[in-house]
Amino acid sequence: MSEIYDIGYRHYDGPRLGRGYSTRALAVHSLRGVFGLGRPARSKIIPFALFTIMLLPAVVNIAMMALLQQRGIPYSGFAVAMQPVVAIFLASQAPTVVAPDLRFRVLPLYLSRPVSITEYVAAKVAAMTVALFLLVAVPLTLIYVGELVVDMPGPPATGEYAGALVMAVVLALLLSVIGLALASFTPRRGLGVASVIVVYLLSSAAVPMVYGILAESGNEEGAAWAWLLNPFWLVDSVQSWLFGTPSHALEGTYPSGPAPAAILVVLLGLGLAALALRYRKAASR
Repeated sequence: MSEIYDIGYRHYDGPRLGRGYSTRALAVHSLRGVFGLGRPARSKIIPFALFTIMLLPAVVNIAMMALLQQRGIPYSGFAVAMQPVVAIFLASQAPTVVAPDLRFRVLPLYLSRPVSITEYVAAKVAAMTVALFLLVAVPLTLIYVGELVVDMPGPPATGEYAGALVMAVVLALLLSVIGLALASFTPRRGLGVASVIVVYLLSSAAVPMVYGILAESGNEEGAAWAWLLNPFWLVDSVQSWLFGTPSHALEGTYPSGPAPAAILVVLLGLGLAALALRYRKAASR
């Protein structure tokens, strides 16, 4: 004899906001997590401390313009000059974007809703990109506002500032893809932090050495390509090609032409593909 039980399920008659809303909500949630919003106070210490450190050169720049009537770090070279701080921010916060979902195996729950692997990855990359862009763009904007207020001799460097903002978006996207791809291969946050920072340290330390070896052997053309092994100098080389800004490499110049831009696009494609494959595998478990 069968029985029917009423367990309280009801048909949903409310608004259906769709896949786009789900993706945006996931991106906003991830962005809040990067800065520790909605989390314990200790989660906010590292991101906001690094953000404060990024603002200090802007304050020094404004003081130099006000007292000495000369600019400090150029807009086009700000991200390159501050790359250690940006790299530490990426290494410390990228795992917070991807590690919890992998560690607690909640990815199938996200995908049970109208969110695909592509949309999930896009939301995570967008959140990290916005966070890194703000990290670079806010100090740049503060310097530019200070330049307008101080009224430096000659016209303001509006073009260089705008170009630096455009390249800040490109740099943030590239770093986000690389950082999240590295951090996604382990559910442990500590290992994710270590993997990102080790890759950055290897690239930043190895590039000058490779450049020096090739330059001393007389291979100046090959030495110029060595700078592209580091994402900061790679983006700086694209900036030099697009906007004619000077090279901010430690020595020498970058390769001429659109080749650095092509390498950047390839790296973005490979990083996104690695993320998609990683999460497809994780979702199948």
